[in-house]
Amino acid sequence: MDQQAHSLDNPIWTALTTHHAHLSVGGPLARRYCPDVAPFAAMASDDSPDAWLALAQLLSAGDQVALLSCSPLKPPARLRAQPVGRIHQMVATKRDTCLADHADIVTLGAADAAEMLELASMTKPGPFCKRTHEMGRYIGIRSEGRLIAMAGERMHPGGHVEISAVCVDAAWRGKGLAGRLVQGLEAQIWKRGESPFLHVLSSNAGAIALYERLGFRLRQQFHMTRVEPAD
Repeated sequence: MDQQAHSLDNPIWTALTTHHAHLSVGGPLARRYCPDVAPFAAMASDDSPDAWLALAQLLSAGDQVALLSCSPLKPPARLRAQPVGRIHQMVATKRDTCLADHADIVTLGAADAAEMLELASMTKPGPFCKRTHEMGRYIGIRSEGRLIAMAGERMHPGGHVEISAVCVDAAWRGKGLAGRLVQGLEAQIWKRGESPFLHVLSSNAGAIALYERLGFRLRQQFHMTRVEPAD
């Protein structure tokens, strides 16, 4: 397996120790995103007692992080694990750099952070925090000045860029906005010489069907687990 493909086997860890190191805290055994950026964490080794200890030291009382793993996690007694679900990791297969039908797509940034958080809170595309927009490029579509759809770049593990936070206001669904935003991000990622990928809950059949129509294919399945300090 090549180096880039290997980076997707532990994508959170790879992102936290490379492109997103400045958005994280931790050390050589365990790292997490700053809590106002994203709720994800990872360890260098899922079955190392020292790595679990390092992760525990990054969590305060009432704190929670989400981890991806190929097998169910079994943390030590000081930590409690709650399974969230199975995750499909899907990779793009259509290398298309043409950006068609994009006149109404705008770039989003810090000035739009409150609107982005509001839209994500209403539509629940997955974890989205006050500083999530700092993880990569975010784009959106407005109607009469109001943000009605968005998508962006999240994890960045060695040569791959994750497309995430794909969401559309309920009143505007069924108009192809999500697909257009995903394709817009894809085109820019391909142009930079990188490869798009994404994560989606295996129970989200509608989203999986959309991504398959857009040319994404299943690469791997993960367990997502929420980990927190035990009482």
